[in-house]
Amino acid sequence: MVLNYIWIAFFLIAFVAGLVKLFVLGDYQIFPNMMLAAFDAAKTGFELSLGLTGLMTLWMGIMKIGEKGGVVNLLARAVGPFFSRLMPEVPRKHPVHGSIMMNLTSNMLGLDNAATPLGLKAMSELQELNPKKDTASNAQIMFMVLNATGLMLIPMTIMMYRAQLHAANPADVFIPILLCTSTAAVTGVIAVSIIQKINLFNRVVLLYLGSFATIVGLATWYFSTLSPEKLSIVSSLAAYFLIFSIIIAFILMALLKKVHVYDAFIEGAKEGFNIAIRIIPYLVAMLVGIAVFRASGAMDVVLGGLAWTAQIMGMNTDFIPAMPTAFMKPLSGSGARGLMLDAMNTYGADSFVGRLACIFQGTTDTTFYVIAVYFGSIGVKYTRHAVACALLADLAGIIAAIAVAYIFFG
Repeated sequence: MVLNYIWIAFFLIAFVAGLVKLFVLGDYQIFPNMMLAAFDAAKTGFELSLGLTGLMTLWMGIMKIGEKGGVVNLLARAVGPFFSRLMPEVPRKHPVHGSIMMNLTSNMLGLDNAATPLGLKAMSELQELNPKKDTASNAQIMFMVLNATGLMLIPMTIMMYRAQLHAANPADVFIPILLCTSTAAVTGVIAVSIIQKINLFNRVVLLYLGSFATIVGLATWYFSTLSPEKLSIVSSLAAYFLIFSIIIAFILMALLKKVHVYDAFIEGAKEGFNIAIRIIPYLVAMLVGIAVFRASGAMDVVLGGLAWTAQIMGMNTDFIPAMPTAFMKPLSGSGARGLMLDAMNTYGADSFVGRLACIFQGTTDTTFYVIAVYFGSIGVKYTRHAVACALLADLAGIIAAIAVAYIFFG
């Protein structure tokens, strides 16, 4: 229901903005530009879905091997005590815990190509436990919000772009991004937990969260000791070595259990293909709405209002030029990436605006894309409090990014 209102709002606001530009500013190209943006977005959505089809067939096939080989069950038992408290309606030893852990690990390592198919697999398994198939369950909302916060330990792509634009130290945004993305993730979990009345002060929850914080702290310390060149090599090698090692472990475990590995892969790959096809209409719908909203100039109006408000309140407005990246990130990952690069090109990779745009890019994920793809793949229409909690996490990440940027680079 929330997505319905948001989608309608994109078009109505875009239409009003278009009328203002046409009759007040005499912009006779505004409606042609809006329609062309809609057509391009529809094409992009279809192409993204086609690209995802191959990845889905690959990773769903690999996951099926792991499932039949028992690795997913082992992983589920390892993290079951934690997720059974965050998602109490999911049985403690259910295989979905393993799928969730695989997805979150891929996200933290910045392996988007692996994370999305694994996430869709987990969402499909959660749907099997969902008594109301058209309405998001508590567990599905918690899982979706965890994905929408985009917790990332290694922002490899951002550092690569900064290196290409000749930043003096491409990795200087590494720790700020880690702090901000952790803030967004924690905020999302707390928001969902409050609404769903989940006790986060349980000893088991605190033990897992404390262990995670320790690992993140040690990883942060280690990576901060590396030179930018070595950081790029080590982080990339570690991420892809880990994911390939997982694939080999799945295959070896399946062989030990005398599973016909190839047949298991084909079985899972067929499931992945079907899921990828179901995503197309949901993804196209969301991308078209976002494109029209952006092309109408409504985003520029929002930024202008924000700058005016900040000036009235006597705030430092140095952060305003970087805000397009923050506003665009929940709507479009590629759009936010383009705005980040534009900020670095315009103001400099080592400028305050350029660095803040990078922090925005790495702090959260593309919330509406995640919602459209994850819930669309299983036919959920009523998302309940999922959107509100995800956007609250985004807001916390944005505020943290501005504060951290002033502390580190202001």
